[in-house]
Amino acid sequence: MNPPNGELIVVDDVPGEFSERVIEAFHNRPGEDFSMFLSGGQTARRCYERLAVDGADQIDWWQVDVYWSDERCVPPDHPDSNERLVREALLERVGAANAVYPMRCDAGADAYQQRVAALGRFDLVHLGLGPDGHVASLFPGSPALDADPGRLVTMNHDPSGRNPYDRMTLTFAGLARARTTLVTVEGEAKRDAMARVCAGDETCPGARVRAERIVWLADPAAAAGCK
Repeated sequence: MNPPNGELIVVDDVPGEFSERVIEAFHNRPGEDFSMFLSGGQTARRCYERLAVDGADQIDWWQVDVYWSDERCVPPDHPDSNERLVREALLERVGAANAVYPMRCDAGADAYQQRVAALGRFDLVHLGLGPDGHVASLFPGSPALDADPGRLVTMNHDPSGRNPYDRMTLTFAGLARARTTLVTVEGEAKRDAMARVCAGDETCPGARVRAERIVWLADPAAAAGCK
């Protein structure tokens, strides 16, 4: 069953399917450059490591501008930093990109807001789905869920305390600027959250994501609740 806000693709090899979809989006980009917003998590790490291999010869990385969907307020060399994950799993492996724009909490959300607002549309956004249904750093019950429609980037936190650190994140309005959004979901721990997305339960932040095109890439364990 497809969720109301996108297409569900069930695959055994989520990183491999992710890599193919990114390469396809790059080749179908409407402009010269390609803006790509990346995230964190172990599934994301595997996806970026695969993309570094598959995209080595199929993507001109000098035409790619890298942004982040969200970031923890930690130093960039911290083990929990999304910036560090992307650099280790992807950027250091492909050698370089045209431009890299990490989120830095000490610079504040307004600076990143101005940078991404100037882009207009985003070519590709990559998200994960938390067991609680969060995407980017849009947690259930958090202030950012009700951000002003003109606000593309904001600071946020998880009121449940399950996810540590203050965060910077794209808002729903920011995510809605994507031409293509890929959401990668792996494992039985994500089954209930994925089922809520498929049911259109908008108390689950993942069900509220909008974009020109949203593709949910889930393995059989994660997709088992979408019947």
